[in-house]
Amino acid sequence: MRWWSVANFVSNAGTWMQLTVQNLLVLQITGSAAATGLSMSVQAAPALLMSVLGGAAVDRWPRRLTAAVSQALLAVIAFTTATLVALDRLDMTTLMVLAAVTGMVATVDNPACALLGNDLVPAEDLPSAIGVGALVFNAGRLAGAALAGVTVGFLGTAAAYFANGFSFLFVTAVIPFLRPAAGAVRQVTGRAARRSTSDMGVREGLAFFVRRPRLLALAGVTGIAAVFGRNYGLTLAVLVTGPLAGGAGAFGTVSTVLAAGGIVGAVLGARLRRPSVRLVGALAATGALLQIAAGLSPSLAVLLVLVLPMAVVESVSDTAGTAVLQTDPPAHLRGRVLGVWGSIGTVWGLGGPPALGLLMELAGPRGALITGGAVIAASIASGHVLHRRRTVNPVALPAKAPAPQPALQTAA
Repeated sequence: MRWWSVANFVSNAGTWMQLTVQNLLVLQITGSAAATGLSMSVQAAPALLMSVLGGAAVDRWPRRLTAAVSQALLAVIAFTTATLVALDRLDMTTLMVLAAVTGMVATVDNPACALLGNDLVPAEDLPSAIGVGALVFNAGRLAGAALAGVTVGFLGTAAAYFANGFSFLFVTAVIPFLRPAAGAVRQVTGRAARRSTSDMGVREGLAFFVRRPRLLALAGVTGIAAVFGRNYGLTLAVLVTGPLAGGAGAFGTVSTVLAAGGIVGAVLGARLRRPSVRLVGALAATGALLQIAAGLSPSLAVLLVLVLPMAVVESVSDTAGTAVLQTDPPAHLRGRVLGVWGSIGTVWGLGGPPALGLLMELAGPRGALITGGAVIAASIASGHVLHRRRTVNPVALPAKAPAPQPALQTAA
């Protein structure tokens, strides 16, 4: 698990370095912010339709082999992009194609790597392992964003892509030495896996997800929070540079506090032993109330005080939700359930920022934060009330008429 965490840190740092540089590269090629957003959407779009197939493949194929191959393919894509950049042969069309191929490979790589990490700890330690993964992710994001500027400044844009390619190869090299822990939930392989994943198992995974009320509730809570909150890089940027009259440096400070809060939240999330959908809902509602308070902030100093707990609550909620998602399904269905979740998450990931941007156009940054927080809190409260009513007052079935009793016969 230590080796896997180190490998994931290196890979996450390389990925965030490439993402940061890629946005700058698109701006350099096109000079268009819209084209930058389009390149991000093209990379995310394959998950909308292919995540379910990718999750089914992860359930069917040996997990270590699947993760190793997908990481190697991502390395090839990164090295190809780096070579084209170094030779000044990269145009916008080629970049879009490479981004789309990256997105397609990621539909298999993401669930494979997530579930491979779960194999390395006993079943009772899964929530902690997921929390460690969140901590590694946030640390890698910070390191990658910081290294991007240094790498481009001293070595050029191509170097960032080469570095990301080597980070994928490092993960590929570590995977063959990983062994499942004693007490870990074992993956079903061989003939049993092929029987359980006939027709790629897509329908089976969808049916399981739809029939699980707690997974549907988790999707509802996460979706509402993703659309009306959480996009703090957008809402807080407009709030800081607009009503609070701050500059890029002020927003940089806010972003740093958000990142620090994410790390603190990941550490706290790693201590969870029994995460639940109820906990996710309570944390999302708490975050919504903090978001409303942030929208009312009279100054940057007050906003900074609120931003830290906002990030902590979001990070712990994400860790708890991921733990529920990865532990609720039976072992042979977990890849497919993660695939369904990937498709659902892509919907609100692509639709959330435009919807929030429209809300800011209509209500301003303060109004968007306050309205969004109110919608999240009200939705979660309503769902909680409905759930309690169904639990406390179950629907009574119509009583059956009593069976006729035989008439008593008196002695003659």
